[in-house]
Amino acid sequence: MTDITPSARRRGRPPKRLEDHLETREALVRAGLAVLTEKGFVATGIDEVLRQVGVPKGSFYHWFDSKEAFGLAVIDAYGDYFARKLARAFGDDSMPPLERVGAFVDDAAEGMARFDFRRGCLIGNLGQEMGNLPESFRARLRATFQEWETLLEQCLRLARLRGDIHPQADCGLLARSFWIGWEGAVLRAKLDRGSDPLFIYYDTWQRAIPRG
Repeated sequence: MTDITPSARRRGRPPKRLEDHLETREALVRAGLAVLTEKGFVATGIDEVLRQVGVPKGSFYHWFDSKEAFGLAVIDAYGDYFARKLARAFGDDSMPPLERVGAFVDDAAEGMARFDFRRGCLIGNLGQEMGNLPESFRARLRATFQEWETLLEQCLRLARLRGDIHPQADCGLLARSFWIGWEGAVLRAKLDRGSDPLFIYYDTWQRAIPRG
């Protein structure tokens, strides 16, 4: 597999004596991922997350000073998960680089359909809410998008080396334009409850790529 890797932010497995305590934190973050991806940050209350996990409010505040701190932890968890997913997709040597992007789109459409298009992209959802969110979220969301752009840019550079993209093409700009438009396509797919917007956008984007 091609060496397309997300930024190194991983931690090793914690000592055994911490594992039981960290399980509660991880369960809260996982519940936050599910609820925030579907409903957004502003509309989600802490009590809703606690009910899903089945822990008292005191357990929440043991790990998180505030809802803001919890939201930042959820952003980090989602960003890490999705960066790993993209690294696998864009580093898949079993297909040419440009086809890897199409395979990612197919997989995303299947994932949205699995949840009846109720869930989209957590980072994109929060970006749309930014006017009502803590300012601390802004830098974290931008950094997440930038990491995704870098992963796609690496894939596009491989395509350029193969001659599938024009040698003068700006792979960084192509990657950035993909994610800017992709978030709008995901939003429209949620609205329409169908995958057509994803495929329409991808077809338009890939047709605009300068070819070799």
